[in-house]
Amino acid sequence: MKRTIKPLTLLATILLMGGILANAQPTGREIMLKADEKPDGDTRKSVMTMELVNKRGSKRVRTMQSYALDEGRDSKSIMFFQKPADVKGTGFLTWDYNDENRDDDRWLYLPAMKKTRRISGSSAKKEYFMGSDFTYDDMGNRSVDADKHVFLREEILDGHACYVVESTPKEDDGLYSRTVGWIRKDNYIAQKVMFYDRMDKLMKELQVEELKEIDGIWTATRVTMMNHQRNHRTVISIESMEYDTPMDGSQFTVNALEKGYLN
Repeated sequence: MKRTIKPLTLLATILLMGGILANAQPTGREIMLKADEKPDGDTRKSVMTMELVNKRGSKRVRTMQSYALDEGRDSKSIMFFQKPADVKGTGFLTWDYNDENRDDDRWLYLPAMKKTRRISGSSAKKEYFMGSDFTYDDMGNRSVDADKHVFLREEILDGHACYVVESTPKEDDGLYSRTVGWIRKDNYIAQKVMFYDRMDKLMKELQVEELKEIDGIWTATRVTMMNHQRNHRTVISIESMEYDTPMDGSQFTVNALEKGYLN
């Protein structure tokens, strides 16, 4: 006897399949896009400290004032070192482009030499920024599509449910062969990132140690970059943060960098 599917049974099946599809595991790229697109304000103004700790436990602490703004999918930022005296007046300017085929523009001003250095070329981007464990490339906003992203698994980290995603550069000229990130499912903050060198040995590990909601925006207020190969670490703490304060993109210039303040 020929069976017929009742309308209500068909509707239930459609709804069930819709629910299964809605709850399907996101791809690595989808996860990283959400992490890249999470709210961070149109502008950002902060005071930060950078603590450098060597293998003997000796510490050097620096204070910086930072400004950043978004211009569509691109962004600009400028940072001025305030303390101690040996780095006071040093500045770092970046223009980050969302286009993966376009190199970001970066400049470093050294007041002792009264000279601005343009950071360009793949070798320069691999250099460490101001003695820290962050390279110049780490300091920029990397385009999501500059890497291939693969979802590995779900995992609980520090009590938070995370997606674990492996990212491999499409261009084979970077410092890292791959990174593995633990992306929190609730706010898409990267709770931890492991960096592997060209020999695929663990090189560095980034940990978010403190996270606060400021003006409705989740903000990593204390992060540590541990360099396992140098036995050195850098701790960046945000002392104050302001979002969406008025700024003008035309102020983010080499001239402002050399003056030591925004116009």
